[in-house]
Amino acid sequence: MSTRTAVIVDVVRTPSGRGKPGGALSGVHPVDLAAGVLTAVLERNGLESTQIDDVLLGCVSQAGEQSANIARQAVLAAGFDESVPATTIDRQCGSSQQAAHFAAQGVIAGAYDIVIAGGVESMSRLPLGIAASVGGSPVSPGISARYPAGLVNQGVSAELIAHRWGLSRAELDAYAAESHRRAADAGARGSFAGQLLPTAGVTSDETVRAATTAAALAALGPAFRTDAYAERFPELDWRITAGNSSPLTDGASAALIMSEERAVELGLTPRARFHAFAVVGDDPLLMLTGPIPATRRVLERGGLTMDDLDAYEVNEAFASVPLAWAAELHADPAKLNPWGGAIALGHALGSSGTRLLGTLVAQLEESGGRWGLQTMCEGGGMANATIIERL
Repeated sequence: MSTRTAVIVDVVRTPSGRGKPGGALSGVHPVDLAAGVLTAVLERNGLESTQIDDVLLGCVSQAGEQSANIARQAVLAAGFDESVPATTIDRQCGSSQQAAHFAAQGVIAGAYDIVIAGGVESMSRLPLGIAASVGGSPVSPGISARYPAGLVNQGVSAELIAHRWGLSRAELDAYAAESHRRAADAGARGSFAGQLLPTAGVTSDETVRAATTAAALAALGPAFRTDAYAERFPELDWRITAGNSSPLTDGASAALIMSEERAVELGLTPRARFHAFAVVGDDPLLMLTGPIPATRRVLERGGLTMDDLDAYEVNEAFASVPLAWAAELHADPAKLNPWGGAIALGHALGSSGTRLLGTLVAQLEESGGRWGLQTMCEGGGMANATIIERL
């Protein structure tokens, strides 16, 4: 068994920009969004690009401006030495969390000493689903034969989860409003300052709405109901809205991951250690329930229980996802996304995994906690889960 440990030395991210034309980051090419955080990782830690063994970036919509291995394009745009390799990963919403897994696992295995893992998504410039619209549908005859009724989009999956777990519209809206309140409070006290990289003149998250209330969210109509879906799922009363879902978002993030020995040699201070990893597949119709079995698996692998954890970051793709997860795992609501989640802070798909990782590390440092869990639901019915230990 390897005795090498993988540590997190730094995490940096852009502010979250609204992923629509006119959003604060919509004028920045996604390659340059990613290049900015890569450059910042080197500068903040006094490294030369030639010291980086690999760059692993997550990105979901790998088309147009995000095509042709955007990780390599970002490395070149950042001015890294041409000898630095890079690759792009698609594990849907968990793409950059998977990038961090691959980076840390490579360090533990001895294949890497220093890696940058991160992700990028410009949802203003590449609308959600654009990659699937090029050259036909990914739903093959084999998929249709296995699922003759057809799979559904993530919004409908979120509705099915809300129905199955008995989550009322009032509960969903109250959770969403609380996400904005927590994120606004964390921003006001400077909790994000250590990870935020001013980008295109933007210094704070554009997606956070401090004045959001559950009463205001209650006025919004359902976002994913269609006549066809209503006929197929007559049991649904359609509770998922734009207000209790994560917004379309632009952003990039990157984590500096290395062996503990290399960090000591370089005079860098490890902030957290990777303790356990898990990735699972789950029901592709419900699609977003994967964090439940992923959490159980990572806890078993890490020899821990929910009571041992000091904070958990569960991606808020929709309010029903963390609420169902919390119900199944008997989680403490105070430890669940304590600085707000993606409903407020945004969900720049390929970037979200390392965005959550940076938030989790900073939370543990601010609170003095030891163990943190991160988990993400992912398109197609998958989930990653990570446990880190603050150092």
